[in-house]
Amino acid sequence: MYNDLLSNCNLCMRKCNINRLSGKLGYCKAGKNIKLAKVSLHMWEEPCISGSNGSGTIFFSNCNFKCVFCQNYKISCEGFGKEISIKRLSEIFIEQQNRGAHNINLVTPTHYVPQIISAIDIAKNNGLSIPILYNTNSYETVETIQALKGYVDVFLADLKYYDDKYAIEYSNAPNYFETASNAIKAMFEQVGNVKFDNDGLIKKGVIIRHLMLPGLLFDSKKIIDYIYKTFGDSVYISLMNQYTPMYNAYKYPKINKPLNPKHYDALIDYCISLGITKAFIQESGTNSESYVPNFDLKWV
Repeated sequence: MYNDLLSNCNLCMRKCNINRLSGKLGYCKAGKNIKLAKVSLHMWEEPCISGSNGSGTIFFSNCNFKCVFCQNYKISCEGFGKEISIKRLSEIFIEQQNRGAHNINLVTPTHYVPQIISAIDIAKNNGLSIPILYNTNSYETVETIQALKGYVDVFLADLKYYDDKYAIEYSNAPNYFETASNAIKAMFEQVGNVKFDNDGLIKKGVIIRHLMLPGLLFDSKKIIDYIYKTFGDSVYISLMNQYTPMYNAYKYPKINKPLNPKHYDALIDYCISLGITKAFIQESGTNSESYVPNFDLKWV
């Protein structure tokens, strides 16, 4: 499977059809080798993910999105990072477990799925036992999600846009909602309802994240409508107010500003009016560049 997926790469909806094993690069600019920018114990994920010890985040370089406001643009758009082997990635999994991480949190992993699967196989043979989280923008094929069956315990999936015009303008991602919603359905079919351990840490299931953008309250409400109508209380929703205009956001006046707190409160009220109870919300003050990771190759 490893060679098949990389020799004709269609892991995401870009469907570049290029042979990464021969050194060719597609839209995401990821080659045949894994590239990482940071390994950390992250305390700022949802409480059921970070817990008391932190989530074992692994930040992968490159990305199949090109969000004009990306706070991680140094690694997603500029490709900063260090190439490592599959064996080294498997070792990092074990090291994160030994540090006390509650889980392995694969951040923007889609373009490295074949290598990740191989590394998980090695790590599990060497004692890896904590849950695997797949932290994704959801712009990927159903087939890629299906390839992860038995490897991923929790899907932490973005659902960014409902209207395609915003997906195209701000992330150059045509057919985003259709693609992401199909991928998320496949995720849910794979792992089922959310399950927690006795300490309130997530062990299985899907959390759907939605980052509100300035001026897009109506679009956000449509996303909430879709999630609740489709999944009900079987998934958790994470409403995020941490939008910080960075990278090229200055070229887009409508989003080159912080989110209006009243709009965020209105979205929370809307969720309550629908009867949604399984949701995470953020306090004020999260829209700061101080929360942006320092990509320093730590523990890579």
